[in-house]
Amino acid sequence: MPNPNQTLPRYSGIATFMRCDYVPDLQDVDIALVGVPFDGGVTNRTGTRHGPREIRNQSSLMRIINQATGVAPFELCRVADVGDVLPDSPFELVKAHQSIELFFKQIKASGALPIAAGGDHSISLPILRALAQDGPVALIHFDAHCDTGDNYFGSKFHHGSPFKIAVEENLIDPKRTIQIGIRGSLNDKDMWRFSHETGMRVLYMDECVELGVEGILQQIKQTIGDTPAYVTFDVDCLDPAFAPGTGTPEVGGFTSIEALQLIRGLQDVNVIGADVVEVSPPFDPTGNTALVGATIMFELLCIAAQSRQRNTVAKETCHV
Repeated sequence: MPNPNQTLPRYSGIATFMRCDYVPDLQDVDIALVGVPFDGGVTNRTGTRHGPREIRNQSSLMRIINQATGVAPFELCRVADVGDVLPDSPFELVKAHQSIELFFKQIKASGALPIAAGGDHSISLPILRALAQDGPVALIHFDAHCDTGDNYFGSKFHHGSPFKIAVEENLIDPKRTIQIGIRGSLNDKDMWRFSHETGMRVLYMDECVELGVEGILQQIKQTIGDTPAYVTFDVDCLDPAFAPGTGTPEVGGFTSIEALQLIRGLQDVNVIGADVVEVSPPFDPTGNTALVGATIMFELLCIAAQSRQRNTVAKETCHV
């Protein structure tokens, strides 16, 4: 459901993700684009609560066909902006997570596939709680950090721990989880031991450089197989030269073209949902990081639309 009149100026009208129709009731929606303006899980620099709004603004630059792959997601699926999750209590993380989980359960119940714009990385946990009700899913995780940390100043829930909790709650299969682009200094030498002890495939950035894009994609496919997968993209997986507007930047990351190629390479993955997180507009007044977020969201939409179409065709074939 893109803007039916593509001749309208991009700067006109109310901002929605990629100029899609605003359909808050989820009626006749195949792919739901969702804003999650929450950063109550941040451990240092806040600001990602402003991410969804600025990603919406920058997403007006997205067109209707992926030039690199030829995918036209709005022709494959009915795509809509379904609005923002409005936490009942934005100052209480656990209650806010409950609101997010409920919102995404409604999306799942409607039959739509969600793609979220955050928000800090803690939002992935309640989204997974909503989507993995039928059993653990695979996880494709682009990030500078594993986000499998322990309690932080007495809090179990924060943006550095969602995937540890997701394993403990049987939401993701650690042996079908791959973490890509990990780097940076550590609080202690065993900071990410949980990832290794549970069997996650951790690709540190040095190894990513050696493997290259095609090698990384092979590792992803070997790890997740044909298991339904959730894709989460933290913009700090990129080098801050390309995405400075984030709360926990780490030098030595991916370039923007490498990130686009990696996501495009997931076109055969059975995607059940995705998010792009940790865009913090206050730290990038140029808007470039939000533009990166919007572009990544479009690429995620393209692979999600392909996945959705394959699953729809498979179901129709079974009913013939």
